Amino acid sequence: MALDAQQISAMASRPARELTRRDVARALLTARSQEALATLPTLRRQLISAGNPMSAVFWDTADTALQKIAEGSATVGDVQNWLESTGTEPASMLGMLVWDEPDERSALQSEIYDMLVAHLEQLLAAGRIDPDSLALGGPDALHQHRRLQEQWMMTPLPDGRIPMWTVLDESDDELQAQWDAAEAEALTELRSVLAELPGRPVPKEDLHAACERIRALMPRSGWPKDLLVACGGVDPDDLPADDEQLWLTFAAGIVSPREELDPADQNELADDDIDDDDFDADLGYTDLSDDEQSLVALCTLDHYDWLAATTALARGGPGTSASPGALARYVSEYDPDDYDDQADAAAEMFTPAVGLWDVLGAVDSRERLTPLGWWGLPEAVQRAWEPRAAREPRSGR
Repeated sequence: MALDAQQISAMASRPARELTRRDVARALLTARSQEALATLPTLRRQLISAGNPMSAVFWDTADTALQKIAEGSATVGDVQNWLESTGTEPASMLGMLVWDEPDERSALQSEIYDMLVAHLEQLLAAGRIDPDSLALGGPDALHQHRRLQEQWMMTPLPDGRIPMWTVLDESDDELQAQWDAAEAEALTELRSVLAELPGRPVPKEDLHAACERIRALMPRSGWPKDLLVACGGVDPDDLPADDEQLWLTFAAGIVSPREELDPADQNELADDDIDDDDFDADLGYTDLSDDEQSLVALCTLDHYDWLAATTALARGGPGTSASPGALARYVSEYDPDDYDDQADAAAEMFTPAVGLWDVLGAVDSRERLTPLGWWGLPEAVQRAWEPRAAREPRSGR
């Protein structure tokens, strides 16, 4: 059966005389494009009879959009822009928020989304939104329309909630829960492996010597002090007095960096080093410093990478190669079926870790595991993966 006003009314749960352009546009997109095109004249007459004629601009843009879809030339952006030009379709992305697909939205996200649609319908009814202008005004008009939506998203609701933060906080919590679950699973697997191995004694003299070197680095600036401090999330003027606590704080931070680099600690580019080709009018100079690139690399390594590398080192013991290439090989050998061919990229990601391990005395000058590294690296990884509540309090937005 061809799509008609009665069907659309049932889909939108309102009579034909109250249907919005969004209702009609979304209904047309549920049908095959050729059938929807054929339906347009009849559907237009039905809505005129119901006292809801819409406008020539709407019907013309509907015909154009459906024609492009039928030809296969319409992009996702084209379809989204046409929907948004109805005046009451929210933008797919608002600031930092990207709406999930309807069948993937949580109850909270669906609630806020529906409230935004209702808000836009109120503005439309009050004459504050002109769909024809949106349809004819192009990207600039749609941009302003999105700004109107962002304004509502940042305005407190009667219950005090701010829609944007409410949705983003939920998304953050979901991602954090997934991350914590992966950490817990990796921690369980690592501890299972370690339980099968002989005890790894603490080499106290080596530990103390390493900590003395670390403390001596703190008054300096540049590498490796700045990167270590960012990873460990510590105050360089107030380090833990206990050697074991100090060493594990930095070693665990390499696995799970705690902070960003302090811009004040970064060396500024010398005038002779500045290249105008690296300048972006909105972002400034876009080249990352060596420390920033290292921090990005460390954050790119996931639980699986650390689990595979740490397991291999723990089983191998002192003298085991801990070079970036070897670590990448351990990852590929841990579960070959699940590892794609990205050994070179993995080795690059491990390079900053190996450099910092050398500073901590976990590897020697030949990038081989030391007794200190054999004891400390598995301990540091476990510390990094301890339940978040046991490490630090969660902070609100």
